[in-house]
Order: sequence, then structure tokens, then C-alpha cells
Amino acid sequence: MELWIATSNQGKLNEFKMLLNRLPLQIHAQNELPVFSPRPENGDSFLANARIKTKALKSVQNKHWVLGEDSGLMVAGLNNLPGVHSARYAGPHASDAENNAKLLKMMAIRQIADRKAQFVSQVVVFSPEGEEFLFDGSLEGHIATSAKGQAGFGYDHIFIPSGQSLTLSELGLAKKNQISHRANAITKMIEALGPRISS
Repeated sequence: MELWIATSNQGKLNEFKMLLNRLPLQIHAQNELPVFSPRPENGDSFLANARIKTKALKSVQNKHWVLGEDSGLMVAGLNNLPGVHSARYAGPHASDAENNAKLLKMMAIRQIADRKAQFVSQVVVFSPEGEEFLFDGSLEGHIATSAKGQAGFGYDHIFIPSGQSLTLSELGLAKKNQISHRANAITKMIEALGPRISS
């Protein structure tokens, strides 16, 4: 069975492949298509953006299962920013390092004592018949005072999960894929759709 994933983020794609490796799937990504134009992710929620991604890919791969996901970091002391703007917090084409640096700078400028934060993931799946399925996941933690670690992407270098003393980046991909927001959402998906999606 083919599963197409609506992402151009190589880090996310690698995680999805690892999280879904227990299913007998042929996993493909949108960048394998010779012509494909993603739609602007201008939704006001993770669900809205996940739907935008998934529907865009479903429109050209309507005979297969299609999965899209939107995720981000919500920092309590910043009124849940960067939220849906996580990937472009420091600008439309900002790097992960630039986004991390801006977030740490904003917390320092505002002298924010409450460093609680959570990662949120919203997954949208469409069946070949066009049925929509929704799955979500989250990971609680807090923001570190500086970026640490070599693994991962996004805000992994400054996020310390609850019960841990190291950032997600320092913990490494294997540990991240056991506890992350994305892992939680995909576990729910496998429990609900595993037999059907892999038949």
C-alpha cells in the first residue's frame, strides 16, 4: 500500500518513516512529484494548516492514502507563540537556528520566568475513498536557556521534555520518536487505521 506524505521538510519525512516502519507501506513524499505546488499555509490553527497540506497533495494523488501534518511550539510565557507561525517565527525563510535565537531573545527581553511550553502535532489522513481522519499529539516541557544538541530539527535544541534534563536534540532521534508529539499522533493513527492502511 502506498502512503503519500505532504511535506517538504526532510526532518519530518525521516521521522514519519521511522514512526511508520512497523507497517508494510511504500512511503512517498510530495517532492517526488515532477510538478507540485504546495498551497500557502495561512490557516489560523494547526488543523487548518494540516488540512491545507493534505488536501493539496490529495488533489493529485487521489487513489492513495495521503497524510499531512502541522505542528509547532507553544510557549506559555509568550501567549502560546510561536504557535502556527513556528516554522517562520523569525521570518518567511528563517532557518531553525534563527527561529531558536529569536525565541530565546524574546524570552530574555521580556524577562519571562514561566518557561513552560508544549509541542503540538495535528495529523490529517485521507483514505483513497476520500474519508478524513484526524489525530493529535502533544509533548509537555519547558524552554532551555540556550540551544544544545546536534540531532533533530526545529526547536528540538531548546526544548526540554518534562521529566528530562536534556533537550530533545541531546536525547537523540530514537528517544524523541518514543515520546514526541508527532510520535503520539502517529501511534493513535496506527491504532485506528493500521490494519486498513497496510492491507
